[in-house]
Amino acid sequence: MAVTSSNSEQPQFIASTGNRSFSNAPLIENTDTDQIVVPDKTSWKNLFAYMGPGFLVSIAYIDPGNFETDLQSGAQYKYGLLWIILLASCAALVIQSLAANLGVVTGKHLAEHCRAEYPRVTNFILWVLAEISIVACDIPEVIGTAFALNMLFNIPIWIGVLLTGLSTLLLLALQQYGVRKLEFLIAFLVLTIAGCFFAELGYAKPDAAEVLNGLFVPQLKGSGATGLAISLLGAMVMPHNLFLHSALVLSRKIPRSVRGIKEACRFYMIESGFALMVAFLINVSVISVSGAVCNSADLNAEDQMNCKDLDLNKASFLLRNVLGSWSSKLFAVALLASGQSSTITGTYAGQYVMQGFLDLRLKPWLRNFLTRCLAIVPSLIVAVIGGSSGAGKLIIIASMILSFELPFALIPLLKFTSSKTKMGAYANSTAVSF
Repeated sequence: MAVTSSNSEQPQFIASTGNRSFSNAPLIENTDTDQIVVPDKTSWKNLFAYMGPGFLVSIAYIDPGNFETDLQSGAQYKYGLLWIILLASCAALVIQSLAANLGVVTGKHLAEHCRAEYPRVTNFILWVLAEISIVACDIPEVIGTAFALNMLFNIPIWIGVLLTGLSTLLLLALQQYGVRKLEFLIAFLVLTIAGCFFAELGYAKPDAAEVLNGLFVPQLKGSGATGLAISLLGAMVMPHNLFLHSALVLSRKIPRSVRGIKEACRFYMIESGFALMVAFLINVSVISVSGAVCNSADLNAEDQMNCKDLDLNKASFLLRNVLGSWSSKLFAVALLASGQSSTITGTYAGQYVMQGFLDLRLKPWLRNFLTRCLAIVPSLIVAVIGGSSGAGKLIIIASMILSFELPFALIPLLKFTSSKTKMGAYANSTAVSF
């Protein structure tokens, strides 16, 4: 990498690999036609220009996969696995910040770096693994959407699985009105259910000392706790998010000065921290409500049965004390919004992964159709054979797959962000790499 500077302190970052060279200009097609230009002046007001990528990424932390694993964690182990959520959230902040820094400093996203640095076979294997992680992430979205349609319209789960493809394509078509407006609406709906769980906390009254003990005292007590802990981790820190975050930051046209790059890295960390804090509180509240309600001595026989095999299709009873008869409908709307918004970000991630690793671009609807077909097949088989219970177990398995996929995205990220050649003064410290 060569760094050149003029009198106006406008450095240009250029990396060469073989016969290819990369500049700081984004090599991806912007998914949003409204590119944001950050003013070349020091001001806290610039923070608002950087708001967006962190919240899009954080949607994956409150998707149907998270709700499913959170609900089962609380029902089976009360607050005993809350420490996984805290650990994963702290790790996520560091990891997502590294992904953002990679895009800001080098002007390339993670998949492009992999294509430039690794041999063809290694690059192909990493691409396949990244695609598997995107499909594994899409399975909970498919099943969550099917559950939502079942709660809203009494549509059988297996038919809802088939309809998820059409619903996602319809939502993608609405992007012509502006992706930011669409994501704002989706985030509002998701936060609505979060508000309901926060309100339910007041009714469930989980023991504060037990919650704090669950957050700060690691434990894996009970049969199946380790498997569920792995699922919680996989549902929180998703491999495709590293590719997505490093690409989304390129939608901002930042000043290519030392001050401008430093400010971008700092503000992206602040934005990611705030977004992930909201996601952390939502996950903690879902586990706490599930743990408090399902482990209550006053639980009636019907709710006891629901807690023994708790899945997204039965979870609305947890909100009954706050919302009454509207609990299932509002939970279904938020679950639908969560699944669809996560699908959109998954489509973006898939586009960046395919373009970065293979230098191949597809239309978003075609890319989504291919990914969704791969996710629909196992979901449909399980839904037909195992019903809602089997579909819920498939979400747990998909989350476990994501946990084992994480190193194949994380190790290249650490390698590139630790490189003085690529990152210069922004390279990882030894402590961060450790």
